[in-house]
Amino acid sequence: QVQLVESGGGLVQAGGSLRLSCAASGRAFGPYCMGWFRQSPGKEREFVAAIKWNGDTTHYEDSVKGRFTISRNNAENTGYLQMNSLKPEDTAVYYCAATTAYTLVLTAAEYTYWGQGTQVTVSS
Repeated sequence: QVQLVESGGGLVQAGGSLRLSCAASGRAFGPYCMGWFRQSPGKEREFVAAIKWNGDTTHYEDSVKGRFTISRNNAENTGYLQMNSLKPEDTAVYYCAATTAYTLVLTAAEYTYWGQGTQVTVSS
């Protein structure tokens, strides 16, 4: 079994920054794409960012481009989401996800493993 554990969420004022981490553990599951998603109350889970297994390609949802940066450290099996210039509309539970793939995976349905989520609240 594979476990993903997020950390780094919290309460921050608009314009502030947070760095989310996602630690993967358990059985090896090959080269994997890692993604971040978020869900606000009453809304569907939405894609935020994804990074290819070797870190050389990333993709972002339009509203976070230029503000969020996804990265990974494969030696430590950890992924990160650096969030800058946060806005109240970024408030959500953020989930990391992983799936065995050599390509970028952008849809939630294609991810196999999920973390429990971490709350990010941005006050105005």
